Amino acid sequence: MKKSLLVIGCATLLLATACKNKNDMDNPFFGEWNTPYGIPDFEKIKPEHYLPAFEEGMKRQKAEIDAIVNNSEAPTFANTIEALEQSGALLNEVSAVFFNLAECINSDEMEKISEEVTPKVSAHGDDIMLNAKLFERVKAVYDQREALGLESEQLRLTEETYKGFVRNGANIAADKQDRFREINSQLASLTLRFGNNVLKATNEKKLALGEEQVKGLGLSDGQLAAAKEAAEADSSCKEPYLFTLDMPSWEPFMQNCNDRALRQRMWEDYANRCVKGSEFDNSGIIDSIVNLRLERARILGFESHAAYTLDDCLAKTPEAVYKCLMDLWTPALKKAKQECDEYQKMLAKDHPGEKLQPWDWRYYCEKLRAERYSLDDEQIRQYFPLERVRQGAFAVANKLYGITFRENDELPKYHPEAISYEVLDGDKVIAILYMDFFPRESKRSGAWMTNFREQYVDKDGNNVIPIIQMVCNFTKSTKDKPSLLNFDQSETLFHEFGHCLHGILSQCHYRSLSGTNVPRDFVEMPSQVMENWCRHPQVMKEYAKHYKTDEAIPDSLIVKIEAAGTYGQGFINTELLAASLLDMDYHSITEPTKIVLPDFEDQAMAKIGLIPEIISRYKSPYYQHIFSGGYSAGYYSYTWTAILDADAFEAFRESGDLYNPELARKFRFLLSHGNTIDPMKMYVDFRGKEPSVEPLKRNRGLD
Repeated sequence: MKKSLLVIGCATLLLATACKNKNDMDNPFFGEWNTPYGIPDFEKIKPEHYLPAFEEGMKRQKAEIDAIVNNSEAPTFANTIEALEQSGALLNEVSAVFFNLAECINSDEMEKISEEVTPKVSAHGDDIMLNAKLFERVKAVYDQREALGLESEQLRLTEETYKGFVRNGANIAADKQDRFREINSQLASLTLRFGNNVLKATNEKKLALGEEQVKGLGLSDGQLAAAKEAAEADSSCKEPYLFTLDMPSWEPFMQNCNDRALRQRMWEDYANRCVKGSEFDNSGIIDSIVNLRLERARILGFESHAAYTLDDCLAKTPEAVYKCLMDLWTPALKKAKQECDEYQKMLAKDHPGEKLQPWDWRYYCEKLRAERYSLDDEQIRQYFPLERVRQGAFAVANKLYGITFRENDELPKYHPEAISYEVLDGDKVIAILYMDFFPRESKRSGAWMTNFREQYVDKDGNNVIPIIQMVCNFTKSTKDKPSLLNFDQSETLFHEFGHCLHGILSQCHYRSLSGTNVPRDFVEMPSQVMENWCRHPQVMKEYAKHYKTDEAIPDSLIVKIEAAGTYGQGFINTELLAASLLDMDYHSITEPTKIVLPDFEDQAMAKIGLIPEIISRYKSPYYQHIFSGGYSAGYYSYTWTAILDADAFEAFRESGDLYNPELARKFRFLLSHGNTIDPMKMYVDFRGKEPSVEPLKRNRGLD
């Protein structure tokens, strides 16, 4: 999902600050965007514009905060809560552009700016949250909120604003505030360094092979064509084929390469990124991050970082999270051990006397899948060209919610590969959507949704439409073939598109409550539920078309995909749950602990009985979700919300209509109202009952 930006304030209220020199006049952030829909004018934005814009944005918001604090009138919703919500427009704007672009078109120059500006923005946020006089006014409104006759969204904003201040230190003792600020500043810098190290380490290791070396490896024509184009695009590569640690290159290689030594090399390069003693060592950073988060949580009155984080989530407690994860861990591990036995027998035939290793798992998993279901990854890819999958996601959104997507190449773009769309509800444009599909060295790995602007209503009552960004890392098209996705990648596209719909359909008044600004263990539900449409046979027949003949996917292949639907779920769930439990172990410590790697991780995995043939989905040194991506004590949410998404889709299945208009209307209400209403209340209103775990267990073959 998207990477959160901790920037206080969110509307278009600007102070009349005169530009005093030519540099100010030339800075595109200091004026209105003269572009369609107020999209940032990416072509005019240069790296040298960011620092002055950040400085000016913080200066303006400080003045806005001072005006609230120094207001001689008694605190009211309008002059305190709403005024605070509408502050920081420029800072919010430049932050959204800079931090989003730093993840998808990074550079040494952008990294230097990040290192300089991140602690400043962190300190600025602390200045607001630790402003005693400001909090006094916020608390005054909060204490009398029930008697003010507020509308429901105004009441929700008041409560969430007050809670935000408390959770960010407003109630801590004065003698601890300096240390609290120092911790926040250090964490901001450390998480930035962690992510930059992973990006550099991922780009560093590559496998270059010659013509003779690739012969007989079992790699498909499509894989070889992609590797050839990767080699041609890399000026440092001296061989005709290049394989990288980016998932679209690495995973197919691990699934299909029959050379065990090469698989081991690629696996070790991937799994040993940023380990202790390496050039981009993240082990010390992890130790610092974990202990600083604990110290901050204890200052705030919580016994652990997990307790602090979960207090603001649906799960509420670490105990509830551990129970949810362990309820699924036992059947998942049992299934994984059965898979392991099968793969060990296959390995024994190829390499007598050898023991199955992590670099063998994907290879024999794919081999047995092909044997058991007469199904192979390359066969599936023929029917899932990227463009068709994208059209399929758009079609599902149209049938559920009536919206359409119109490509507009004239809109400003931040990169030539980004595709821009106007999203229409009838003849009305309700959002702008960018889709950015392919890997590049300047882009971090993975897939996520974020935005350049969230939906809100400005102070004049005008609805401001969101500008949504969806970023993936799929295999590029070649000279002979379009980009062809495997089924997991197709589900990834639908997943991230589900996040996009959460932002696109937002109809809230206040930015901080709109779109995806919901509890962390709810935000994955709207995305994961879309995967159910992706994999449903009826929907597949509508969008899965052969890239050459345009023929719909045959029923026989759909049957095989369905039959294989629970195949490999032992591995898939075990590595996911292991990563979730590792996250919880890091963030449930209650006393300062020297984190020594790999010892800490090894002990955590031994405790739950993870078999050595499988590793956690993310090993600690490159676990970006929790150490640089905003999911600390929150990776469990993918499992927690999987219960919700499976249960939600069950409602459509039970109705007999995958596009049931009444259910779609109710679900759109849930998507469009962000955090203006308690999300679980909205879910129960949609479903008519509490969610059940049974649909998830059935879907994953764990029942």
